[in-house]
Amino acid sequence: MSKKVKAFLYNLVCFAILFISFRFLVDKYTNLTGLYIPITAFVIGTLTAPKFQAVKTPDGEKIFMRWLFLKGIREVG
Repeated sequence: MSKKVKAFLYNLVCFAILFISFRFLVDKYTNLTGLYIPITAFVIGTLTAPKFQAVKTPDGEKIFMRWLFLKGIREVG
């Protein structure tokens, strides 16, 4: 599996976990109804999900992560 596919899957899984969690929390703890619940969960999930990217370096292709709650960019694998 290429590094680009891994980075895409990491993005997808992290966003899905956060979206489902925030959807449950928004539904339970706010008075929002209808489409406002998934839209709010989508926006919060998009802003808080870590971003993964495959980058070609002189040492080969590597995956890097940037996240709102961590300072700087980290190499994942």
